[in-house]
Amino acid sequence: MENTIKKQTEAQVITPTQFLEHYQGHRGLTRRVIEAFPEKEFFNYSIGGMRPFSEMVKELFAIAVPGLTEIVSNKIGDFDENRNYGSTKAQFLEKWDQDTEEINKLWSQIDLERFQEHVKLFGQYEGTVQSSIFYFIDNEIHHRGQGYVYLRALGVEPPFFYER
Repeated sequence: MENTIKKQTEAQVITPTQFLEHYQGHRGLTRRVIEAFPEKEFFNYSIGGMRPFSEMVKELFAIAVPGLTEIVSNKIGDFDENRNYGSTKAQFLEKWDQDTEEINKLWSQIDLERFQEHVKLFGQYEGTVQSSIFYFIDNEIHHRGQGYVYLRALGVEPPFFYER
């Protein structure tokens, strides 16, 4: 019985490659949401006290590559969502694309057994490597949903959420 339980806890549901494809699928969709925004509204539009979408994207920038860099290096970094990524949507998209490539590079440095390892990202957020990456994805989906609300309110048809 004990061996069965141990095997169940060690079972792998998806491969790291499939996990990365899932993550990058979400990133591709979020990129299309950024593209859909009119330039001015990307930086200035908000509803109900929420931040402009550009500010939400800054948060995504502050999490993805810095978080994976911490996982790979085991060195605590700063969570800084106030960096200047430019003043145009094109500059944000360029940064998005650079980060997408960097995520691929960092991902290749994470060994399978590390996904269950305990980490404390940015010196404060505890979980496993896997649960931390799931948080990166969940947080992106959350903010992308806010972007969808903005786009609809602006009369812009957002990309289909299932086309990843």
